[in-house]
Amino acid sequence: MINNKAIIILSGGMDSVTTLALAKDKKLDCYSLTFNYGQKSISEIHAASYYSNKYKCIEHKVFDINFNDFTNSALTNNSMGVIDDSKKLIPATYVPMRNIIFLSIACSWGENIGVDNIFIGANAIDYSGYPDCRENFLDAYEKMINLGSKTGSEGGKFNIFRPLVNMSKIDIIKLGQSLGLDYTNTVSCYQATENGEACGLCESCVFRKNAFLNNGLKDETIYI
Repeated sequence: MINNKAIIILSGGMDSVTTLALAKDKKLDCYSLTFNYGQKSISEIHAASYYSNKYKCIEHKVFDINFNDFTNSALTNNSMGVIDDSKKLIPATYVPMRNIIFLSIACSWGENIGVDNIFIGANAIDYSGYPDCRENFLDAYEKMINLGSKTGSEGGKFNIFRPLVNMSKIDIIKLGQSLGLDYTNTVSCYQATENGEACGLCESCVFRKNAFLNNGLKDETIYI
């Protein structure tokens, strides 16, 4: 790392909060960036704020962008269900280009405040098949942003850290536990209530529930 500052893309879910806890464990000065993109589980923004305060982030920005204005996803469209039994390679909960947009905004902010370490909790093991959560995408994105930015053009380098990308949910929880992380206030559910209560039925809930079970741990999730 070129400096000890980092921007964490923080959704408020299990993976991004674990990523924040890991960055803080590395003694990094953290800035957190959360997106209000029209998602059904708006309570995840409250979770992101909670953990930003808990881990003493220097600044927590919430960026408003409504994906419903230009694309379609079960995560944002109230007329679409989040439980997808279609068995398609890319499920209905895919939000087109989401991580491309999120990473670009994070790098834009980073260039403005002198932060070149960007952390994202993307995961390519226990995930829904989203193409923008894969190692090859994130590696290519890092190369692209350094070609197309002032930072890269002037001899600097954006580092896109994705520490969880090849970890199972079971191992992510083990890591979080080793860092003393309490997952109770994280929101993973695709359709969580305003208070952060999980449905227990969507794919994200199932991955999370099974990970606690397989670790022999109490499920730190608040259900409806």
